[in-house]
Amino acid sequence: MTDERPAPVPAPGLRERKKRRTRDALLRAALLLFVAQGYERTTVDEITDAVDVSQRTFFRYFANKEEVAFAVQDLVESHFVAALTARPPAEGPLEALRGALLRAWDTLEEALSDVVPVDLYMRTYQLIESTPALLAVHLRRSTELEERIARLIAEREDLDVDADPRPRVAVAAFSGVMRVTGRLWGQGEDASVASIRRMTEACLDQIGPALAAEWR
Repeated sequence: MTDERPAPVPAPGLRERKKRRTRDALLRAALLLFVAQGYERTTVDEITDAVDVSQRTFFRYFANKEEVAFAVQDLVESHFVAALTARPPAEGPLEALRGALLRAWDTLEEALSDVVPVDLYMRTYQLIESTPALLAVHLRRSTELEERIARLIAEREDLDVDADPRPRVAVAAFSGVMRVTGRLWGQGEDASVASIRRMTEACLDQIGPALAAEWR
């Protein structure tokens, strides 16, 4: 009987590990400066000085400050998409979206631990919600993410996303709730994962009642 186990994935070499450490150090330094003194007031020079590297090194890893500000958000969004992909096929669209989001919040610290502390990400998320320039980018990115998720939902339901509007409508409703949650949470004082998870679940519970014909 042959051994069909996959070959082990080779560990990254010393050069790659060093590059990863440098990128992560720049990312952490930038986010700490952003939340301490504001995104607009932080310069690339301050970020590179904090890590003791050159500007050239910074631009080797990031195109600009905006890319640094959203680098962890990219990881979080990919984490959610992976959680949605893993949901049981029998779940309906909104049930799968809800389950994936709550699962993503529950495992967020583990997902980010090798890159940044989860509390630093949460403070950065509040910064994004409260900084007009970053919020505008966040809304644009959210639209792109919605399309990606709608196509994933259509694939789960064996639908043509361009012929059947339901995947996009469902994702738009879900994303609208997430926008409300993010705004309300961003205005509060509790920046914990537990806080936004509770608020997320409470707001998701209101989708059905909000769509009812009569509110009184």
